[in-house]
Amino acid sequence: MNVRGKTALITGASRGIGRAIALELAQQGAQCLILVARDRDRLNSVVSEMESLGIEAVSLPLDLSQTIEVNIAIAQVWRDYGPIDILINCAGVAHQSSFLRSRFQDVQSEIEVNLLGMYAITRMVARRMAAQRNGRIINVSSLMGKVAAPTMATYSATKFAIVGFTQALRGELAAYNIKVSALLPSLTDTDMAQDLEWFRWVALMTPNQVAKALISGLNRETPEILVGWQSHLAVWCHRLFPSLMEKILLIAAPKVG
Repeated sequence: MNVRGKTALITGASRGIGRAIALELAQQGAQCLILVARDRDRLNSVVSEMESLGIEAVSLPLDLSQTIEVNIAIAQVWRDYGPIDILINCAGVAHQSSFLRSRFQDVQSEIEVNLLGMYAITRMVARRMAAQRNGRIINVSSLMGKVAAPTMATYSATKFAIVGFTQALRGELAAYNIKVSALLPSLTDTDMAQDLEWFRWVALMTPNQVAKALISGLNRETPEILVGWQSHLAVWCHRLFPSLMEKILLIAAPKVG
């Protein structure tokens, strides 16, 4: 898929991978970028970056858990800026803890943002894409959506769910000419990652690397876009030697409370 001249909506666009994807789409010639996040000031800063590149950008401060507000906002955006060609679900949170010491409010936060928020906005956008019989949806999962990690139980669960959700939608929406892909980066050097205890032997990727991998995957029409050699190695090792891979992950995992 060539993104030149397209309108894209990106959630989690105020920082990290979402911001990097927005910048990469701008550099690839996207026509209009609709940027969604909760932090209005951060969003406005990214909008300014887009406009300096000559790209029309729209700041859309939203809490994705507020379904009615999201529905109204999407309807207004569709009316004011035309059809959304690409939806990129990048918003996410992570809380790291041993399972026995995990806090239920953190679990709820991960499920609400990573899964339910993504579901809500995808349903609203996909219904409109189906009516126009055209669209592209990219759901940002994680390597932890293929290989679960100790100390990240709920985060891994939501990312596994995103992979399954993506696979199901890919089949259901194909009849409407909507293509659905999953982006699966490994540990990436973002603000969120800075709050985590890192796993041994894992080299961090940059958000820019993830964004470029997304564009490459879109051009190749890849249904699942694994980012980086470590991701490919981990997935293949888990397929061929699952017990060994689980032992390696246990050794690599940080000791957290």
